[in-house]
Amino acid sequence: MPVATPVRAEPAEVRLLGIRHHGPGSARAVAAELAEYRPDIVLIEGPPEADGIVHLAADPGMRPPVALLAHAVDDATAAAFWPFAVFSPEWQAIQHALAENVPVRFCDLSVAVQFADKSPDRGGSGDPLAELAAAAGYDDPERWWDEVVEHRRGDESPFEAIADAMTALREDRAAQGIREQRREASMRNGIRAARKEGFERIAVVCGAWHVPALREPLPPATHDRKLLTGLPKRKVTCTWVPWTHGRLASTSGYGAGITSPGWYHHLFTTTENVTASWLTQVARVLRAEDLPVSSAHVIEAVRLADTLAVLRERGLAGLAEVTEATRSVLCGGNDVQLDLVTRRLVVGELLGAVPDETPQAPVAADLTARAKSLRLRRDALEREIDIDLRAPNGTAKSQLLHQLRLLGIDWGVPSMSARRGTGTFRETWTLCWQPEFEVDLIAAGVHGTTVPGAAANTLRDEISDDAPLAVITTAVEDCLLAGLADALPDVLSALDTRAAADTDATHLMAALPALARAARYGDVRETDTGQLREVAQRMLARVCAGLVRAAQGIDEEAAIEMSRLVEGVHGAVGLLEGATEPWLGALTALANRDGVPPLLAGKVVRLLNDAQRLDSVEVALRLGRALTPGVTPAAAAGYIEGFFAGGALVLVHDERLLRVVDEWLTAVPPEAFVEVLPLLRRTFGAFAWPERRSIGERAAALDRPGARPANTENPVDDDRGRAVLPVISRLLRASGGAR
Repeated sequence: MPVATPVRAEPAEVRLLGIRHHGPGSARAVAAELAEYRPDIVLIEGPPEADGIVHLAADPGMRPPVALLAHAVDDATAAAFWPFAVFSPEWQAIQHALAENVPVRFCDLSVAVQFADKSPDRGGSGDPLAELAAAAGYDDPERWWDEVVEHRRGDESPFEAIADAMTALREDRAAQGIREQRREASMRNGIRAARKEGFERIAVVCGAWHVPALREPLPPATHDRKLLTGLPKRKVTCTWVPWTHGRLASTSGYGAGITSPGWYHHLFTTTENVTASWLTQVARVLRAEDLPVSSAHVIEAVRLADTLAVLRERGLAGLAEVTEATRSVLCGGNDVQLDLVTRRLVVGELLGAVPDETPQAPVAADLTARAKSLRLRRDALEREIDIDLRAPNGTAKSQLLHQLRLLGIDWGVPSMSARRGTGTFRETWTLCWQPEFEVDLIAAGVHGTTVPGAAANTLRDEISDDAPLAVITTAVEDCLLAGLADALPDVLSALDTRAAADTDATHLMAALPALARAARYGDVRETDTGQLREVAQRMLARVCAGLVRAAQGIDEEAAIEMSRLVEGVHGAVGLLEGATEPWLGALTALANRDGVPPLLAGKVVRLLNDAQRLDSVEVALRLGRALTPGVTPAAAAGYIEGFFAGGALVLVHDERLLRVVDEWLTAVPPEAFVEVLPLLRRTFGAFAWPERRSIGERAAALDRPGARPANTENPVDDDRGRAVLPVISRLLRASGGAR
């Protein structure tokens, strides 16, 4: 909006408002000071590159928390954020300037210089709040600042006292680091520029630490020009992005973070009954989790918080008081429930919004449009959605989320559904939007201008000539899941070429399961997977031909890996038409070869038994040979581990196998039993408890042919059983069930 540039009639007055970057007391004090002072320009510590978009803060679609995002044009990963909440003093200063139609500018060191500066910095401010708090007798700087500044509601301005305290602190400190010197030189230049343009009433909102460096008299301009002249620069651009309260918290790693953004928001937006309204919100959170919290609980909690404030000589109950009241009264001393309140309220996950006309990178703009058309809203709290792939809208949602995952943007993460189902037509996703995804969207611009275009080019980059076969196969699956039909021919061509050149059967086995899974998507996603099935069939043929050779002469570690690969391929062949017989033939050939590691041999025999290619008599003979006295206990235990890793039901239902295992166990020498015990524990410990109990009962009855195991836990009382028979007989006659 156009603003008039005043003509200076007398020396300009500069009012310095030293603040903490986020806090309700600081924000309230800045708003009051600006309303009283009525400046004709407002300067704010922040990136000067954002001056061109600061006017968007007045748009009704702009809802804090939001952040300024600056990034290098040539490398989007070189990025920085300047977050603002409604209780941020800088945000209130921006709102005042825009409402009063006066210029508002950022006056910190240019981001272009900051991104290009690689020199090490020495010195710095450290934590001035900690020193002031210690001088006041506090061991917690956060609590001291809250009591002195953030919880204040009086009319007295705190800025002179803060400036004097910071001046005293800086006198005792070593010289500022070069970066801090440059930043303060830029702020002073901003003041000089405003004076030169004729502004008479200049308000500067900056971190309290910088106030002494901006006080009159300013050093000569030549001094600051010397600090800033000739510095390297990078081309940067700025925009507004949504932010969250969670990302304002110090636990998120944000440098100017605070511990309780949700509480600060409440303090700033609530004018009456602060304690009562807060504890009422706490009660709502607990009730939403079906926890018993009544109005009487809330009343008692308010009384306790207010009493604690009086005892501590505080004018208003602070976060410490309401937290203690919450723990004691509303949570009954349960810290798990208190942690829930902290996450939902004290920190909170409020997600801001920016106007539609906010400049966006092409990929980010495309995502915004697609998400809006699919009614996928961005939430900072995790939520679960079920997607029906039979519906066009559901397929489009799934494809968009898979495309974003290819770009490294995990807005959605596949999860197990609470609803049971075995069909492939439904997917469950856990959605949670993170502000940092905005940077990832900008970085994705090097691959394309749309989400699917960038995802497709990312896949093409992954299937380079030296990419492992398993990576290329996974890329095929990703391509189908994400609906990237344009990239599928390139990926399939790379897969066919790589598979034909790879003679290592283990590589083919590692790649085949993902390829077989991908082949089934033709049913639900209406994707033509004919070429895909042809490639999979050729790969399986090479696996079957090379399986026996790949399993010969391998050590124990390789046997474990081979066993895993065999199991993976076995599960995959059922998805490929006509693949079962060739594969079972290859397994039979492997099972009949000598020199196969015991673990792998046991696994293969078990798979053939489950597929009914070996009957129980043959399986018992093979198991008996593997457990003969001539076989070392360690090798026998390995065979058992491989065979029974598929489950315990075969032992429950086949007494012949159970007897073979029982006889072997009883014959293991005591000195060797300690050696095989870990393997046996690993094998049998994986069985379900009812299976282990049933095996034990059947094993106990082996020496008594025809005997049934006694039910020692729930013995049947025959006399009590006979006593209920007359009643049951009458009930059956009354219902017509007996004659």
